[in-house]
This record gives sequence, C-alpha cells and structure tokens, in this order.
Amino acid sequence: MIEAFIRHAWSDRGHRTKEHALYILILSVHGLIRGRDLELGRDADTGGQVTYVVELARALARREDVKQVDVLTRLISDPAVASDYSQSEEALAEGARILRVPFGPSARYVRKELLWPHLDQMVDRCLGLLRQQDRLPDLIHSHYADAGYVGRQLSLLLGVPQAHTSHSLGRVKRERLLASGRKEQAIERQFNLSQRISVEDDVFSHASLVIASTQQETEEQLRLYSNHRPRRLVVIPPGADTARFSPPGRQPISNETAQAVDRFLVEPRRPLILAIARPVEGKNFKGLVAAYGEDKVLQDMANLAIVAGNRHDIRELEKAQQHVLRDLLLDIDRYDIWGKVALPKHHSAEHIPDFYRLAARRKGVFVNPSLVELFGLALVEAAASGLPVVATENGGPRDIIANCRNGLLVDPSNSLAIAEALKRVLQDKRQWRRWSENGIRGAYYHYSWEGHAAKFVKEVQRLLHRDRKRLRRQQATDFRGGASVLPLARQLLISDVDDTLLGDADGLQALLTWLHNHVGAVGFGVATGRTVESTVGVLKKWHVPLPDVLITSVGSEIHYGSKLIPDAGWAHHVRYRWRRDVLTKVFEQIPGLRLQRRQNQREFKLSYNVQLKEMPPLEYLMRMIHGQGLHAQLIFSQGKYLDVLPVRASKGHAIRYLAYKWGIPVSNCLVAGDSGNDLEMLRGDTLAVVVGNHSSELNVLHGADSIYFSKSTYANGILEGLYHYDFDDQFDE
Repeated sequence: MIEAFIRHAWSDRGHRTKEHALYILILSVHGLIRGRDLELGRDADTGGQVTYVVELARALARREDVKQVDVLTRLISDPAVASDYSQSEEALAEGARILRVPFGPSARYVRKELLWPHLDQMVDRCLGLLRQQDRLPDLIHSHYADAGYVGRQLSLLLGVPQAHTSHSLGRVKRERLLASGRKEQAIERQFNLSQRISVEDDVFSHASLVIASTQQETEEQLRLYSNHRPRRLVVIPPGADTARFSPPGRQPISNETAQAVDRFLVEPRRPLILAIARPVEGKNFKGLVAAYGEDKVLQDMANLAIVAGNRHDIRELEKAQQHVLRDLLLDIDRYDIWGKVALPKHHSAEHIPDFYRLAARRKGVFVNPSLVELFGLALVEAAASGLPVVATENGGPRDIIANCRNGLLVDPSNSLAIAEALKRVLQDKRQWRRWSENGIRGAYYHYSWEGHAAKFVKEVQRLLHRDRKRLRRQQATDFRGGASVLPLARQLLISDVDDTLLGDADGLQALLTWLHNHVGAVGFGVATGRTVESTVGVLKKWHVPLPDVLITSVGSEIHYGSKLIPDAGWAHHVRYRWRRDVLTKVFEQIPGLRLQRRQNQREFKLSYNVQLKEMPPLEYLMRMIHGQGLHAQLIFSQGKYLDVLPVRASKGHAIRYLAYKWGIPVSNCLVAGDSGNDLEMLRGDTLAVVVGNHSSELNVLHGADSIYFSKSTYANGILEGLYHYDFDDQFDE
C-alpha cells in the first residue's frame, strides 16, 4: 500500500483529478500571523506580507483544483502577544489553515533578524509535521528570505519544487540605507544583511519559480542578484479584498474610526491626506511631514492623518520604531502643525477599510512616500476604496498607477514634489472624480485575489508538468527515481560501506534487487568513515545507485540523495563545543599519530594513522583533552586508525538524529557493519546485523539484544539479517 502511494506521489505529481487537487504549503516565518483582526503595523515585521499570505491561502482554497493550503509559521507562547499565536492550528477557510511550529525562543516574540540561528530547527520541526500528513505538498511557496531558507532546505530534502516571493530584497535595502548615510557596519549589526543576501542568492538559484509583484522588481531589483534566472520568473500582482475595500456609501464608516482621527484635528471636515504604513525609516514619514509642514497652502487645503501601527507608549516599542515616531512628533512640533495632523494610537485590521473610506468621503488623497516600495498593497486598497493616490516612483507603484490610472508618481526624496502632487490632486475636483472612478475599476480588474490565484495555479501546473517529465527521465536510469523516500518511509536500512555493503558482487546485486522491490517502504542509507566524495566514488565503481542518505566521515556529515544535499541541521548540531584548530595543535604533540592525507580531514573530523606501540592509551588521551577544557570523542578502529570527532558526531548519533528528524522509530532502523568504528551504531534499540566477515573488535557484541551475527559475508550477510528480522514483513498489515 505505501509503495503504491509513493509511486503515485512521485511519478504522477502535477496530474490531478478533482479528488487529487493540489496541496500547497506556504511558508511565512516571521511576524504575527492569524486569520482574524490582523495586527498590521504592530511592529516592523507585521505588515503587508501577513495580509498577502493569509489572503492568498483563502483565495487558493476557494479553487476546485486546490485541495489543501497550509500556512506554516512560528508558534509563539509569549504572554506579551495574543494567545492566538500559541495555537498549533487555526482554520482560515474550508481547505485552508495556519499551522504553527515552535522553534528558537518560542517563549518570546523576537524580531526576524534574531531568528536566523534557529531556522535549521524549524526545518526539522516542519519535517516532523509534514510526516503526519497523508501526503506531501505539491509545492512549497516561501515568503521573504528567512522562509526562503527554510523552503529551500525542505525542497531539497523532500524533492518538492519551491516557489518564492521576496516581498523585499536585502541588496535593495542595503543600497538604500547606505545612500541615506548609514554606516555599513551599523547596517550589518542591525539587519544581518550579508547572511540574508547570501540566502537570497541561494534561493534564486534553486527555486523553480520566482514570483514578482511588479515589472520594476524584475527589471531593477532582482537583476542585482547574480543567481537570478529570468526564465523562472513570473510577475503576478497581489490582490485586494474588494468585499472589504469599497467606496464610501456601500458600507457605513464606523464612528470609532472617525473619532480616532478627528480628536486630533481643529477642523476635521477638511479633506484628508491619509498615510498608512509601519513606523519604519524606509516609509519616509519624515519626508511627508516636511512636505506638509513647509507648505502653508497645503495645510489650509487639507489635514494629514498618519496611521503608523499601534502603540500604548512609544517608549515600549522597539528602538527603530521609537526613533521613527519620536522624529515624527518632533517634526510636527518643529513645523507647529498641531491640530492639523492626526496620529491614531490604536486600530484593528477591521478599521483599515474605514480609514480609506473616510478620506475618500472627505475628497482627500492617499499618499505613499516610501523611499522604495516593492509592491504597495495599500495603494490597491486605496484604489478599490475610490481614493486617489500620490506614491513613490521607486518600485511597484509604477505598475499600480499605470494599471489603475488613479494618481501621480513622485520622487520621495523631494518634499517639494510631494507637496505639489498632493495639491494637484486636491485642487482639481473633476480630475479627482475621474481618478476615483478609475481606481475602483482598475483595482477590481487588475488586482483581485481570484485573478491572482488563477495566475498562480496556472504557473504551478506548468511547473509541475515540467517536474513530472524530469522525474520520468530520472526513473529510467535510477530505481529510486531521483526522489527521496525518507519523508514517507517507515523503515530504514543503513549499512557500512567497505567490507559490509561492498566486497561481493553477487551478494550486492541480490541486495540491490531487494531494495528495488521495497522502494518507498524502506529508506536506504550508508554510514562510513570515508569522506562523501570517496563514498560516491566507490559506490559508482560498484554500480550502486546513490542512497537516500549518506552518513560519512565517521558520522560527522550527512548528505541526501543524488544531489548530495548537506544536512545543515546536523552540521549545526555537531558544532557544539568543537574547537578544531586547538585540537589539531594538541594532537601534534602526541607520539604515534600521523595526520592522514589532506582529503581525509574534514570540518568536523581529524583523522590519524596510528603506530599502536607508540600511541598512549585512549583513556590517557581523553583525560588530556578534558584537562585542557576541550571536548571531543575518539574513534579507534582496525588497530591503525584514530578519528577525532565532535562530542555529538558519530555514526550512531547520526542514525538516531535521522530517526528523530524523519519520524522513523529507532527500532525500525536496521544497521549493518563489520568493524570497530561500527560498534556504537550497532548498539541500542536498532536492529543490528554483524556480517560474517567482521573483525574481532565486534566479538564483544555476542549475546547482546537485537544484534544478529550473520553466517554469510558482505551484502549476503545483510540479506541474511533482513530475513532474520522479517524486515520486509513488519508492516505489511
């Protein structure tokens, strides 16, 4: 049964009847994400991206060709935020839900820049969650660089294609901050842009589909990345919920919203210049207030309302937000425009449409003075509300205003130009009406979520069709089909390479036939002291298809499949207390040890040839290491080799890590070996097989539980162990 399911999942992905419609996994790591009362503007991380992923999920779920949409994000148990964010699952609509996994500092809410060290943990948690589903996703759609990193790892590990939407780009942000006078070191300290840009390059290189919101993004921003591939790029503008955002008259404006604005104003009935954005430097509130404060005519024509997130006390906000809002208050005071500027302190997502309608009813204008705006969803919302716009010429607003014909573009660095554009919109009542009507029509025609979802699914189906043909080509040459079976396998066979898997050609062919007959149900891996390069070479020499997983360098490295994808989570795990350079100097002084060839030395492994008569006992070496405050483990094998590893690295540790990561019980793992460096992985709750040609170092295992000593040698010994444990029959029921 499981074999048939695997074959369907991998060989026929992309061809879906109604009952096998698409399953799309959306990744959005940071911010506060829930299905109701979105806290937009609460902080720098909870903005338009949150709206995008929630509305996209709902729009996709409404389609007949989409069966399930999951938005996967971070579970947060911080009492400082709503308890909604600590719920592991939340329904968005029929066929759509938010799934939350805890990772990193889950007991407190932190800004996105502090999540980078914990993303590998999220990868592992996501794998565990996905294993509980009855099928794998057809597509992983990541949003922003942090989710791009997680999505790339999942895509590589699962063999599922990745689509990516950037929302904003690190190179663009760095250029903008440098142009504003910020120092490069200060920028790096605050935003960790080097790591973000490196990840973005990797994602653009790997992703099968990159979704941009505007032509400007493709022509002027993505080109900054050397790994950007135009053939994988498609422009699909986001949508707006026209049921929520509509002109005044169709829905009443709440008194609460009007009072939140009017209580600041001396003459509240004047036209209203409205800005809605998070309180971050790039939104350029400073330039907007300068434009308004330096133009008395504009002040006499209209009031200014700036909706900049929610706050109880500015001093309780993040430092960057404190800086923006304090500057805003100081500039209002500097220009002495009290009574003309409204700064509402509190609002919910439900109030946002009323802000637009209030400004439209008062014949006002929406303004977006951002230094750069990748898309500008608020402009679409304003257009749908019948509110003309003045917007930055840098980024997505170019496309929006070209499509909707409902306002003017300006240079955001020129406060005089901003003021002149605002006056032009407010002065010409006939033009104001034309822009208002154009915006309503244009938003509905160009920017509906239904239209966005339709274009998105069309591109996904095209992608999956290409992917299905690629898988068929791979299956023609590789019985494993080029796809990892680990996500759905229920058993795992791990064998040492030299003198266990390899050594007898006929036995090896019989074992490969057994694996072919159990592909999908049983994952296949090797565990060896060889480097990954050496392992690949010797397996090719013996005509062994590359396994699902390769544990190499005595368990210090893990790679997956034909692409040799490194397990970043394992590397992060074994790095604990590992001081390679210091250990190298210590072991230089030990008699009887000589470093092996350079290619045998790895980031997490030092390998030595041993003169047994000269080398001190292992107990002495361990006491010496601990006495110098160092941490390592020593693996001595075949009476002539010594490997120095991190305390967390070994074949046995790696197998148990894999069992945990992929949700396969340790007791469902059969391991086979022949020598002393296999000793640790053979012990414990695994089903162990010692082949008949084993070295005397393994004789200590005689009589131990779950350790079978085969009479047959090499691969035939593994087969004998498989039949001894009825390994192929355990889950037939």
